[in-house]
Amino acid sequence: MNSTETVISAQGLTKVFKDFWGRSKARAVSGIDFEVKRGEVFGLLGPNGSGKSTTVKMLLGLLYPTKGRISVFGHSPRHVQTKARLGYLPEESYLYRYLNSEETVDFFGSLFHIDSKERRERAEQLIQMVGLENARRRHVGEFSKGMQRRIGLAQALINDPDLVILDEPTSGLDPIGCREIKDLILTLAERGKTVILSSHLLSDVEDVCDRAMILYGGKVQAIGTMKELLSNRNATRITSPALSRETMDKVLTLIREDTQSQEVHVDNPTENLESLFLNIVEQARQRESETSGATSGHQVADYLRGDTNQNKTDRALDHLTRNEESPLNPPDREQQKSKPIREDKLAGLSKIETDPDQQPLEVTPNKGEDLDKANDKLSGLLGD
Repeated sequence: MNSTETVISAQGLTKVFKDFWGRSKARAVSGIDFEVKRGEVFGLLGPNGSGKSTTVKMLLGLLYPTKGRISVFGHSPRHVQTKARLGYLPEESYLYRYLNSEETVDFFGSLFHIDSKERRERAEQLIQMVGLENARRRHVGEFSKGMQRRIGLAQALINDPDLVILDEPTSGLDPIGCREIKDLILTLAERGKTVILSSHLLSDVEDVCDRAMILYGGKVQAIGTMKELLSNRNATRITSPALSRETMDKVLTLIREDTQSQEVHVDNPTENLESLFLNIVEQARQRESETSGATSGHQVADYLRGDTNQNKTDRALDHLTRNEESPLNPPDREQQKSKPIREDKLAGLSKIETDPDQQPLEVTPNKGEDLDKANDKLSGLLGD
């Protein structure tokens, strides 16, 4: 839905976390500017530590910005009237384990002072909408992660919010559940709701978002409509109704003469969102943009590498990933408890330094040796 009404406005938004002494510890968000209109589905993209969660918390009024301004519905995010129009699904399900589905949705409805009759009606509709009607009496603590995401979405919509902020809404859901959530997001947008979607799943953002903002190191690396972000301006594509072979040959000839290319497309072809995202992050890294979050892993740890022989590394990885042997039937375990172990213990008791090149003494009686001779040998080793 196209609208001129601005729901979210941020100018120069900055958040710096400080330590106990007031010294700057981490710059989570640095001077970002963006606006979100009514009825838009706006995506927040970025690797871990890029500033997505901090931005969401400032939108919710849970964090004060260090610098800059942010407004939601023209007011401070901390304004009570602003919060009454918000619905939020956090990344983790902070739900009461011993409440069932109906009680959970009803409880969150009571926080908005919704009439009890209206709460029950809405809870009934929401539970059916998220597909949990057969689990309405089960405690939330018994739910799988996917089911918890579903009931979490229901509580986020109990107050019929004008702005819905969803943090990883499809996490833990099966493919059918993911499709249902995406359809619901589009339905909310059609009804004039504004949706902020923060997700690591690039396909989710690509499927439902009108615009997206890519963050890295707390800074905006790219922002725009999906078409603007995914357009490849280094190529041109021409599309037309079906052409005859003769016309096609003429077009190909003209293009070859002009550009020496076989391409016959005319507008800007699009690339995959995942490719765009990875390219932007890699470019930011090459510019040495700092980030307080996780970065990509690099070389294998030294203890796994051992030597330069790849086979040795493979053996180390195989050892780490194979199943543990059953303690009830450890193969070759008895062989590992062989005489060298007993000799080490005897050497420790006797405190006698031995020549490393010297063969270890045999302390176990041979078949032809009687017990007295064995005892004499042990006494000699122990210094008796």
